[in-house]
Amino acid sequence: MSRLVTYFGAILSTIGLLASCTSSPAFNELQFIGSHNSYKQAIDPALLGQIAASSSALAASLDYSHPPLNKQLDLGLRKLELDILDDPIGGLYQTPLGLKRIASPSFYSSESMLTPGFKVMHVQDIDFRSHCQLFSQCLANLRAWSDANPKHFPIVITINAKDDAIEQPEFVRPLPFNADSWNRLDLAIRAALENKLFTPDDLRGSHSSLYSAIQAGWPSLNTLRGKFIFVLDHSGPKLETYIEGHTALRNRAMFVNAMEGTPEAAIRIVNDPTEQFDYIQSLVTQGYVVRTRADADTVEARTGETKRRTSAFSSGAQIISTDYYQEKNQFGTNYNVRFSKGIIARCNPVASKEDCEFSY
Repeated sequence: MSRLVTYFGAILSTIGLLASCTSSPAFNELQFIGSHNSYKQAIDPALLGQIAASSSALAASLDYSHPPLNKQLDLGLRKLELDILDDPIGGLYQTPLGLKRIASPSFYSSESMLTPGFKVMHVQDIDFRSHCQLFSQCLANLRAWSDANPKHFPIVITINAKDDAIEQPEFVRPLPFNADSWNRLDLAIRAALENKLFTPDDLRGSHSSLYSAIQAGWPSLNTLRGKFIFVLDHSGPKLETYIEGHTALRNRAMFVNAMEGTPEAAIRIVNDPTEQFDYIQSLVTQGYVVRTRADADTVEARTGETKRRTSAFSSGAQIISTDYYQEKNQFGTNYNVRFSKGIIARCNPVASKEDCEFSY
């Protein structure tokens, strides 16, 4: 495949066409970049200062933010991450403790938090600012962007379902996720995105399991254009209750982070590309799609260290997650995670023998 010619690629991308390749590689033969905790707005400086007084390390790890979801998609990201908390009655997160501790609270709509349904935030009571506080708002924003860009590169959405309690006075205790939560979550995703989803049923087809389906091969990029792929990022009891009664994820809206070789296994989440480099490469060569992280807890952005980023790209993980996809970061280092200017995806260095780039 020929390399992208920048001038003509820019023209083609404006009309939504494949910019660099004459054929369409399989989805697992690609590599692309996405954001971590994509909804997150910055913590109010006064509140961050209070957190730092108790734990400077915690404050440092929380000191990052992102633009709205549609702006990230405009920048070329094709993987987003949403953290959700269950609130079926509404009002559980109306007044975070952090709002009571700062003089001029902003960027938080207490009224909207009365709405029943899943809420989107990082940590209850301290890191609660979100570009879309309601999960339904996030989905509506994604739908609107997709409708305006119907031939877009497939977008992966990872979901973290949060119910961990913080054992401190006045902190809200989240509700646990159970079978009813998962059913409502699936319904919300399907209702918002309708025919734009690529689900486990779509991948499995006539195969008995997702594992056997990926051995036969992933769909092509062109087949998946305009689609969303949701992945539940959990193991243990949450994974088990989501799968229960849905062997091989039949009738489920989301893929899951199931162990390789199981009927539900197709997409794996392996966070450390340095320590788990060989493991990621093994998964990729077996046909799995893998998401990893190029950085974590603001460490790489503060130091400029690129070892983890290099490992992430070289590992062949198809999805590289980062907090630093723009040219400059707030810490003044040169650390970022980007392809060449205007490129949103490329052929995978491990899963593909081709050399290609995509700008749309």
